[in-house]
Amino acid sequence: MSTIDAAKQIMLRSGASWVLWFLGALSLISIGIIFERWLFYRARTCDLDATARRLGSRLAAGEFATAISELRATPSVAAAIAAAGLELAERGPQAADKAMQSAAALERSRLEQRLAYLGTLGNNAPFIGLFGTVIGVIGAFEELGHGAPGHGAGAAAAAQVASQAVMSSIAEALVATAVGILVALPAVAAYNFFQRRIASLLSGTEVLSNLVLAYLSEDRSPTTSARVAAR
Repeated sequence: MSTIDAAKQIMLRSGASWVLWFLGALSLISIGIIFERWLFYRARTCDLDATARRLGSRLAAGEFATAISELRATPSVAAAIAAAGLELAERGPQAADKAMQSAAALERSRLEQRLAYLGTLGNNAPFIGLFGTVIGVIGAFEELGHGAPGHGAGAAAAAQVASQAVMSSIAEALVATAVGILVALPAVAAYNFFQRRIASLLSGTEVLSNLVLAYLSEDRSPTTSARVAAR
């Protein structure tokens, strides 16, 4: 048996139904990821305007320790990055800026978790469905090739029945491609939406980080302010 015949027999024995089950499992996982990421991004959002006003009043009063505590109590991305900068306020604005850049990179990695799965599924689910369709088409033509040869009215009727069976098999095989596209669409849509959400969350962090740097760049000594606040 040649390699092609062996591969054909494996595909014919396995059929295309397992492809549909596989796509269904991948779809359930993607739905779980979409729901989890939506809740995660929702929790990491804050009212930037109100948070900036509270932070500005604390920094203006030199209450660095209180500002850090209030920022840490807020689960938002912007607050976590600003708190990382304030924790190094004693080392000067440059150190605080580097600390916030590091915190922003860490937050980005957390925000982008599991999104690679959605992107990969969106790109490859149609190909998985197409693979199932190819298996179904191979089975349909194999059935057509085994049609009983002959002549006369009986042979013509048999050929017509075989042709109808082949068309029915091909129609069923095309379902795999349709399911693959159906699985890919929400994954791609969610991936693009979450990417825009991440960009929005990270761009919003500039509001607080620039505010922190503005106060640290003043002539007042951050070390003195922090020590007064700690007392």
